[in-house]
Amino acid sequence: MISQDVVVALKLLQSSQWPGFARLSEALGMSLSQVHRSIARLSESRLFVDSEQTLQRANLAKFIINGLPFAFPARLGEIVRGVPTAWACSELKETKLAGLVFDDLVPVWPHSDGKIKGRGIEPLHPGVPMAVRTDKELYALLALVDVLRVGRAREREFAEAELQKRIVHART
Repeated sequence: MISQDVVVALKLLQSSQWPGFARLSEALGMSLSQVHRSIARLSESRLFVDSEQTLQRANLAKFIINGLPFAFPARLGEIVRGVPTAWACSELKETKLAGLVFDDLVPVWPHSDGKIKGRGIEPLHPGVPMAVRTDKELYALLALVDVLRVGRAREREFAEAELQKRIVHART
């Protein structure tokens, strides 16, 4: 697996039926071939069932919570302009996570259209900052993933529980 496969899987969580490669490609800012290869890798990893065109939600939650922070680690980098992520995500402001963090500089995905200055985190795919502009649930999921990648123990604990809830019980 590669990091973009996680982005594709999280986008698929929101669909009650198979959206098609073209729609996924457009929504995520990936090429058709990238999406095809991601689905193939997700299937190979037993996170996606080709014959049913569905995600294995419990397996996906296990992988993201237990494996992703080790497979795709991140660190807070230099100060840049970008799109807020992790605990700074606007979609998570109403959660307990907002009260757990006391850093002055927020984590951001570097992006030229970004309006917030913060410490840069490389997103799981370069198209993420654009993809989350119109997809609030994907934004929240990817921000929670970043909490796992760079957060402290208290933040990670919250993100694990929230991701478990959102992945396993996401609308179908």
